[in-house]
Parts: sequence; C-alpha cells; structure tokens
Amino acid sequence: MSEQSNYLLCLYHQCLKWPLGDRIFSAMFARKAPYFATIKPLIKELKPNYCELTFKKRKAVENHIGTVHAIALCNGLEMAMGALAEASIPKHLRWIPKAMNVRYTAKADSDITVIAQLSADAWQEGDVAVPVEARKTDGTQVIVGEIIIYVSAKPAK
Repeated sequence: MSEQSNYLLCLYHQCLKWPLGDRIFSAMFARKAPYFATIKPLIKELKPNYCELTFKKRKAVENHIGTVHAIALCNGLEMAMGALAEASIPKHLRWIPKAMNVRYTAKADSDITVIAQLSADAWQEGDVAVPVEARKTDGTQVIVGEIIIYVSAKPAK
C-alpha cells in the first residue's frame, strides 16, 4: 500500500507541513478515543506498519509512587497500535481490538517512548498480534507486550 493511498498517512504528511503539525495531528488522532488525550501524546513517526509516539511523565499520569501509571502506559500502547493499524491495514479489511497482553519490566520514571511495529505480511483475516513496547528516556524498556486485533473483510456495499 502506498502512503498516498491511505487517508491517515495523507493527513499525517499534510499536517507535518504546518508549524506544530505533529502536535496538531497527534491531538486530532487522540480525539478518536478521548482517553488517548489523557497522556498528551505526540506521534513522532508514522509509516506503514510502524508508529512511534512519546508522552511526558507529569503529575496527571503518575501513580502513588511517582512513576508513570500502568494505565497511562497501556493508553500509549493502544494509541500507537491504533495509528499503526489505521495507517497500514489493506483497504478491503477492517480491525477491532480483541486483547492486550503486557508485562511491566521496569519502573517508568521518565518521559516515555512507545513503539508499535508489525511486519507487512501480517495483515490477514483472523487474529493479528501487534507487538508493542515502551521505553524510558535512557532506553530501558518499561512495558512490553502485544495487542491482539481481530481482522475481517469489510462487508460488501
């Protein structure tokens, strides 16, 4: 699939032409599921089968011990996966989240970078596991997992 034929990638590249375009695009995408906005994400890179976003460690996403809350991390994982899926899925298919499996591997005590990445040949009907992870600013992985999406053919119109 070419980047020009995907509505989300077209919008992303169009927004990047504007001052603060990455922030504008990220805010627009976060409105698709309002809980995404709670982490104030910034999509740093979006291309077929890849999304990278960041968000800052701040009081609103901290837990009782001062680290980034588990649900804030999962919001980041789900947003990156959703952007990847919308930017990558072949036009004749559709997707919906089915499950999320994660492991917390370290305390998230800094700003966070989230990556979702999938091989291009993974797009087929049925369950598709999208690998996701988040890292601290020093590169330490804080959460790793997969989000299972159910992929099916779009109904005929």
